[in-house]
Amino acid sequence: MMMKRVFWHFAFWVVYWLQDAFYGFTWLGSMAAGAADRQLFRKVLEDALICLTPKFILTYFLLTTSVRQIVSGKSPIYRIVAGIFVVFCGAIFIYRLQAFYIIDPHIYHWSNSGPLLSVKGVLAAMMDIGPVACVAVALKFTRLQLTIKEHEKNLIRGKLEAELKFLRHQTSPHFLLNTLNNVYALARKKSDETPEVVMKLSELLRFILYESSDPFIPLMDEIKVLEDYLRLERMRYDERLTIRFEKRLDAECYQIVPLILLPFIENAFKHGISESRFESYVYIEIGVVNWQLIYTVENSKDGIPKQVSKKNIGLVNVRRRLELTYKEYALDIRDEEHSYRVNLSLNLKSHVEI
Repeated sequence: MMMKRVFWHFAFWVVYWLQDAFYGFTWLGSMAAGAADRQLFRKVLEDALICLTPKFILTYFLLTTSVRQIVSGKSPIYRIVAGIFVVFCGAIFIYRLQAFYIIDPHIYHWSNSGPLLSVKGVLAAMMDIGPVACVAVALKFTRLQLTIKEHEKNLIRGKLEAELKFLRHQTSPHFLLNTLNNVYALARKKSDETPEVVMKLSELLRFILYESSDPFIPLMDEIKVLEDYLRLERMRYDERLTIRFEKRLDAECYQIVPLILLPFIENAFKHGISESRFESYVYIEIGVVNWQLIYTVENSKDGIPKQVSKKNIGLVNVRRRLELTYKEYALDIRDEEHSYRVNLSLNLKSHVEI
């Protein structure tokens, strides 16, 4: 990093030196009639090189002292201004000394250049020293602004990543709680299918622990999780539950955020089927055409209004995850008297790079 900074500073001054020499060559051309262009250009190169000294002094005082004082806000403004004034005057004095004793008599061989601190000479020094220092300070402030913006972006990115990680970790215990309810229900009935349910549960938990930590997984893996979960629920409800799962994919190369579809099915069972006393159904459709996913989950319900409204953690979680990970999606939830329907439209290519 230090070598890179030194390189850019060196490049800045080389470019400025050549530009200043070219400007001096153009300006002095008419004044040095009869002098060869090559000889005149050599002189202005020497002139511009010598004049870099006071410009260095002022510029690096501003960069290393004044700018830091301004940014920190710890120094009074009058002290900052006074420091700049003193150093600026010192740079002008050095500039005039060089012009009076070195540049004019030895480079250009001018015998009568006026007083050391003539008004014209001081103004010329100010106009030559000031612009390059101002440009350097402007570049410094620009770089500071870019650094601050990058730091802010990193803070926001870290906050969003932490929130997304929290939401993912919240999904796992929420799913585990719902699935353990299934095992508990089967165990109470002393069902012979309880061992198979436990085995399926272990497979799902293995997926959550080792595979769902990736930012994206194959869509087919997500669908398999849905199918395994549906098998668990089918064992629990037996004949009174009708499940229909339709899949239409034009390819198997799609990727999706893990466990983004499962909460909708969990919600169908937890807040619909498990609270119903009659025959129930869950209809699921998932289709993908040209990266556009259409996902529908519909379940029956008794239509009896609840006395106490419960905050649906699963749907709140998944809605926030969609906001954080996809730019283009539409989520439509319709809670009717005898059915609950969720429609999700999602552009799988519109995922956000956090």
